[in-house]
Amino acid sequence: MTDTENLPDDQTTVQSLRDMVRNFVDERDWRQFHAPKNISMAMAIEAAELMEHFQWIDVDQSRVEALDEQKLADVGEELADVICYALAIANELGLDVSQTMRKKMAKNVEKYPASRFQGRFE
Repeated sequence: MTDTENLPDDQTTVQSLRDMVRNFVDERDWRQFHAPKNISMAMAIEAAELMEHFQWIDVDQSRVEALDEQKLADVGEELADVICYALAIANELGLDVSQTMRKKMAKNVEKYPASRFQGRFE
């Protein structure tokens, strides 16, 4: 265990998370299976497993569910799976996650100006 493994989000770098995923994959010689096609499909499957926790409940119940400790832990595991695959595909394609996020959010700001979309969706 390294001294960075127990740090909270505000003290953890994206690179350290990418390295954690890369090391996990490399230790198992799984890179041979990590074609972008395969990773994106696995990520979609994990996203579906995340959605499954909220299936058949309404919006308010989905918020209340977060107060249940076990449900929150289960949702967190599925979210972690999605994030792991997202980082794995970034590793495989050499995408800079921070720069990619900044560019996408800049597009979103342009596409959905707060003055027009405040408190609403279209």
